[in-house]
Amino acid sequence: MSVTPAGPMAGPGEAADCPPDDVVGAWRDMVACHARVCAALEHELGEEHGLGVSDFEVLDRLAESPTRQWRAQDLAESVHLSQSALSRLVDRLAKNGLVERCACDMDRRGIFVLLTEAGSRRHAQAAATHRAVLARLLPAR
Repeated sequence: MSVTPAGPMAGPGEAADCPPDDVVGAWRDMVACHARVCAALEHELGEEHGLGVSDFEVLDRLAESPTRQWRAQDLAESVHLSQSALSRLVDRLAKNGLVERCACDMDRRGIFVLLTEAGSRRHAQAAATHRAVLARLLPAR
């Protein structure tokens, strides 16, 4: 009978509670799928619409909102970006007329990001490309 090290005393390459190989395989498959889909989205959204994946994700969240705006802090969390990364992204989108920044009436420190008409049009065009890439590369539910 073999004894496997467990707990904090496990040696290099010896996990205390190592997940079964099927879990690791599923993780690797998911990561590979994510990488393929992101690369295809970056390529096609960039070539056809001049947008990156994060650009599109911001426009998508704004387009889905009934008010066409999000508080910047909440938007950063929603699209999995740091506040500074979102700020730089919003700067680029604003420079291209796709979004605007506006101050929050209730909290002077708060900033809202608002989708412009041009941003709404660009999003509508890019959404078809986005959905086509997802349909092509992701397994059906």
